Amino acid sequence: MITEFVVATGEKSKRLDAFLVSHERKVSRSRLQRLIIAGRIRVNAQVTKPGQKIKPGDRITMDSPEPGPLMVANEIIPLNLLYEDETLVVVNKPAGVVVHPTSGNWEGTLLNGLLAHFQLNDKNHGLSLSNVHPGLVHRLDKDTSGVMVVAKTDQAHRALCWQFEKQTIVRIYEALVYGQPPADQGSINLAIGRDATDSKKVSTYTMKPQMAVTEFRVVQQFGDRVFRVELTPRTGRQHQLRVHMASLGCPILGDPLYGGQKGCSVRGLETSRMLLHAQTLGFLHPVSEQWVEYSIEVPPEMNVVLAKLELLSQ
Repeated sequence: MITEFVVATGEKSKRLDAFLVSHERKVSRSRLQRLIIAGRIRVNAQVTKPGQKIKPGDRITMDSPEPGPLMVANEIIPLNLLYEDETLVVVNKPAGVVVHPTSGNWEGTLLNGLLAHFQLNDKNHGLSLSNVHPGLVHRLDKDTSGVMVVAKTDQAHRALCWQFEKQTIVRIYEALVYGQPPADQGSINLAIGRDATDSKKVSTYTMKPQMAVTEFRVVQQFGDRVFRVELTPRTGRQHQLRVHMASLGCPILGDPLYGGQKGCSVRGLETSRMLLHAQTLGFLHPVSEQWVEYSIEVPPEMNVVLAKLELLSQ
């Protein structure tokens, strides 16, 4: 599909990719950059770079290929659906399940299960499997449990992505952390990005820092080292909650990447997973435009740890 833009008089000088992000909201900046590098986006018919500065009168053409069908296997796996209609599905993701197939995790992912579920129900909803991949508007880490929304249609995908971008989505997490937060409640404003030396980690030591904001509130205290906290991310960066809590000196229990091994065994209790749970998700329904909100209590394995901590604190 060919799209054409002409830079208007009075448009401020900016990078080509930044200009396109503000004019083509349904395409991510990273995808736009790949299209530019591949020569599918040109300025005045010339191949260019993402950082080229545009000026009034420039004619920009974008040849965006239509997405092909997903090459992901359908697998019937247990799904805990909290809600489903013709445009979206809200699912309670268990800990230990990867959201999308990646290297080393091609099977048993949430997307594998959703594809099978959609195919089984295709006769009822008229869904196209090629539309499922862009429906992933957000993700949870493998060891994070809780509420996720997945769009079934392009319209729902665009509407939900817009809400995430504008930070109007309500997300509330619960976590157990090792170490005392500096206050009973507060806000963490700390830019993060892919670590400059360790590609597996996100940190403040990065070549591409992105603004990240998290609000926290202490809900319960167990002794002097373990705290139950409520976390509200105002931005959606990868590993944001994990990095932000570790930056306060109170990493999430069961997270060896950012908390080390000391946070995986506390007061004689071994943690089988990272104790982070996406409890609440609220958004405007992309079709009805009514506010909807879904909450799910912490899973049994977190409740077991909570119960044992309460006994030890008595």
